[in-house]
Amino acid sequence: MNIFVSLEFTNFVGFVNLIQSKWLISAILIVFLLWKHDALALWASVGSALNATLSVVLKHLLNHERPVSGLRSDPGMPSSHAQSISYTITFLAVSLVEMFGVDAFTVALSGVFAINGSYFAWLRVSQRLHTVSQVVVGAVVGFTFGFLWFWSWNSFVLNLFTSFLWAKIVISLGSFVFVVSFVFHSYQSWLNDT
Repeated sequence: MNIFVSLEFTNFVGFVNLIQSKWLISAILIVFLLWKHDALALWASVGSALNATLSVVLKHLLNHERPVSGLRSDPGMPSSHAQSISYTITFLAVSLVEMFGVDAFTVALSGVFAINGSYFAWLRVSQRLHTVSQVVVGAVVGFTFGFLWFWSWNSFVLNLFTSFLWAKIVISLGSFVFVVSFVFHSYQSWLNDT
């Protein structure tokens, strides 16, 4: 009986990991886009796509083997899932603080984001898709990129966006084309993997 329960839990964890890896980050960004539907939300989406691209580049540069190399063919360092989760959590938490200030609500919600993100990152280790160091490096890179991407918006991109029509057109159109291209490429890759 114990083995049956353990197998059911393992299958459940694997299923949650699969759902998360395919849809969670995309769903969060889509909800953010629909909720905010502004230039910042589009900027967040571009950052997410660039963060994912950075992860692929780093994987091939570092070429660090996964704990069980037969489970996935690509290198494991950094964990692209941990990097994407960390980017998204960071961008959302900093956005919440900017919108509502630092209060019990934003701290609690950011904590919930961090706990859930940590759980999903742990799933990558528990399923033997990554080592702890691969997940930690992915999380640090995602956090850093998310913070710097948000900072770039507030430091100079927002000023350009609101001051010059040409900048608004270039940023909006460029972001839209980049995000649509990235989504199309990701969808094609997902179809090829299944």
